[in-house]
Amino acid sequence: MIEQNSLDQLKQIINIVDVISNYIELRRAGANYIANCPFHNEKTPSFVVSPAKGYFKCYGCGVGGDSINFIMQKENVEFYEAVEQLASMYNFTLSYTNAKNDRDDSYEDLLDKIAKYYQKKLNTNKNILKYLDDRGVTNHSIEKFSIGFSGESNDFINFLNQNHMPFDKLLEIGIIGKGNYGYFAKFNSRIMFPIYSSSNKIVGFGGRVLNGNVAKYINSQQSKIFNKSRILYGYNFAKESIFKDKKIIVTEGYIDVIMLSQAGFGNAVATLGTALTKDHIPLLSKSGGDILLCYDGDSAGINAAFKASLLLSNKSGGVVLFKDNKDPADMVLENKKDELIKLLNHPIPFIEFIIDCIANKFDLKIPIQKERALTEILEFYKTLSPILQDEYRLFIANRLKISPYLLKIKHKKNTKPINHIKSNTQIVEEIIIKSILENPNLLDFSLEYIDSNSFEFNKKEFDCLIQGNIDDKSLIGIMLNQSICVLNGDDFENQLRLFIVSKYMKKMQIIKLDKNISYEEKNNKIRNIQSKLVLLRQGSLVRFD
Repeated sequence: MIEQNSLDQLKQIINIVDVISNYIELRRAGANYIANCPFHNEKTPSFVVSPAKGYFKCYGCGVGGDSINFIMQKENVEFYEAVEQLASMYNFTLSYTNAKNDRDDSYEDLLDKIAKYYQKKLNTNKNILKYLDDRGVTNHSIEKFSIGFSGESNDFINFLNQNHMPFDKLLEIGIIGKGNYGYFAKFNSRIMFPIYSSSNKIVGFGGRVLNGNVAKYINSQQSKIFNKSRILYGYNFAKESIFKDKKIIVTEGYIDVIMLSQAGFGNAVATLGTALTKDHIPLLSKSGGDILLCYDGDSAGINAAFKASLLLSNKSGGVVLFKDNKDPADMVLENKKDELIKLLNHPIPFIEFIIDCIANKFDLKIPIQKERALTEILEFYKTLSPILQDEYRLFIANRLKISPYLLKIKHKKNTKPINHIKSNTQIVEEIIIKSILENPNLLDFSLEYIDSNSFEFNKKEFDCLIQGNIDDKSLIGIMLNQSICVLNGDDFENQLRLFIVSKYMKKMQIIKLDKNISYEEKNNKIRNIQSKLVLLRQGSLVRFD
């Protein structure tokens, strides 16, 4: 039998759009996705997928459910087989038990009772209530986030004994410890922040001490119900706003999340005393929107943001750094909401931030230092897609004050090198064309946003696609070229979006240099392009005119 806590952790990282996209082609329709139903024949799409709710529904045949239900229906398998298939897809290790769960002794109930004990303790402690008040935390937030106080260890152990709590289970999940003198509370005299799964179940705690020579913050230990690399504090409250706003704000602390929530930023979460890891990415990416890293502007914060940006370089969003030892909570407390909004609206894109961080390590006035900076930047640059390489080539050249021609990718020996005569733009055009050749359904989708005039190198080939002339020699050459990859689903849509971004960026540069149009007309055209670029960078597709 699959343990419930293990199942909850798996559900937390599943992206229903990714799951269903493995079987059918989904098309964005506002906040949702639509397709022809895979469970009955239809010509007009009535199959709707909601990433915010993690749910699908066909309004034609009535079938619906979550990712597990979809796999069960599509693969004709039982529940446990569908769960194991999803676990395999996400490289997730399930936990099993043969014992029947005693509801009264379930981890969920135990942690809920303990959280209520902590809350009761807080209500009788004036010093802690004053500290929270001084930090700007309202009574409403104390109740909403179930903030508590652990009290003294002996009092907590007495509470456990009086309520006949199973000490073996509490030892297993790290609520208590056992030493030479018996049991003791792991959280002693700390402000307690319950940590919830995305399904709103308490899976652990974070504790903050106000004084003493101990760690300021500690979290529940890793256990079968708590994996801090797969959980974000406050996500259970924030997920609705995250999907609505298409934006998630990642902070460094519990108070930051709470204060941002008070100020109207309902899409804020925090990592749990650990650096952002690749295991966080499925949860961060679920909405398909911007990811904003809000970190301290000191060296530790910059270093943490750099490492996180390397994991997020292919995502939209960026880094927001807070200076003068301020954090989001401080800015809310000081009524600097307008300044905070301005910062959040102008993040440093992840790729730019990475390049700047690398460049800042070197004295670029010294040629040998500049060469080392270029070498390190190239190691990162070669991990980018062709269109992103094309987009950032001039940025890197300007940052290092070098010729763009120095930005060449070195290929491993014994591999066939890419034709360096081709530009990255040409390569991207061929990727789009080959993807359409492999999946003709993508042509109608593409024509909503581009036409043959959008192509700089492959206009003739795209015209042949439109005309259905797939026997054209150039198209056959693209089809047979093994170095050209094929994209589908979100990957194709994202590549098309970035392609349009690059076209508008080049168009804007041409307009800026055009001496035959008036200053006012030039500004109007640039503003029009900039408004389209904003939509594109927020994840929406906009037609290239």
